[in-house]
Parts: sequence; C-alpha cells; structure tokens
Amino acid sequence: MECTVDWGGPSGMLFTASTGSGHVTVMDGAVDGGGHDLAPRPMEMVLVGTGGCTAYDVVLILKRGRHVVTGCSVKLDAERADTDPKVFTKIHFTFTVTGRNLPREAVERAVALSHEKYCSASAMLEKTAELTFSVDIVEAP
Repeated sequence: MECTVDWGGPSGMLFTASTGSGHVTVMDGAVDGGGHDLAPRPMEMVLVGTGGCTAYDVVLILKRGRHVVTGCSVKLDAERADTDPKVFTKIHFTFTVTGRNLPREAVERAVALSHEKYCSASAMLEKTAELTFSVDIVEAP
C-alpha cells in the first residue's frame, strides 16, 4: 500500500493525496493554522478512515451471516490530547444499522468482531484512545 501527499504551495496548507489504488483526496488546515478551510483536516481523515474501515467490516460480517442489511452508518465522536502530539484519547462509535429482522446479538457481534479482529485502523487507535461503542438498529420498510 502506498500514497503520495503533495503540498499545494506557499499560499496555504492544502495537500492532495494520491493513493496507490488510483484515487485522489484533499486535506487542508484551519485558517488559524495557515490553511484556507477548503477540505477536511488530516486528523479528521484519520477518523473518516476508521469509520469506513469498521463500517465495511460490519456490513460484510452481517451479509456473510445472510442478514438483510440495507444501511449502515457510524458516527465517531472523538477527544484529543491537549498537548502535542494531540493524539485521540477517546472515541465513541455510534452504529446505526438498518435492515430486516436484524438480531441485536448479530449486529453487536459484528461490531465487536470488527474492533477485536478485523479493523486495522481501530486496532492502531486503541493504542492511545479509549474506544467505546453503541448500536442502534432500524427496521427497514
């Protein structure tokens, strides 16, 4: 796996990332940090990646269990250290999983398996942050 991150130049803090899989994304800083607030902050991208990693796992685990999943979202609420390096110290994951006749036990098991076994991103973040989880299940029409 690889990526390249290029700075946009001396008039700000915009960075363009090109991934080894051929995709592009951008990051920027806050105005008070020399940025122009044009894109997510790099640490927000860490949260985005973690949310994507775990949501992917949860959907895949439920589908492999032959459950009817029609939606999945995860909201991450994070706290950071006050001093540098400002690592994440607490992250709460709120999963909202939509489907038909989804057993709570199956959804909670999928969330647990993601964080205990499969999600590389949360495995790294748990080195500095306390990770907590909650699950909401919505019955699909």
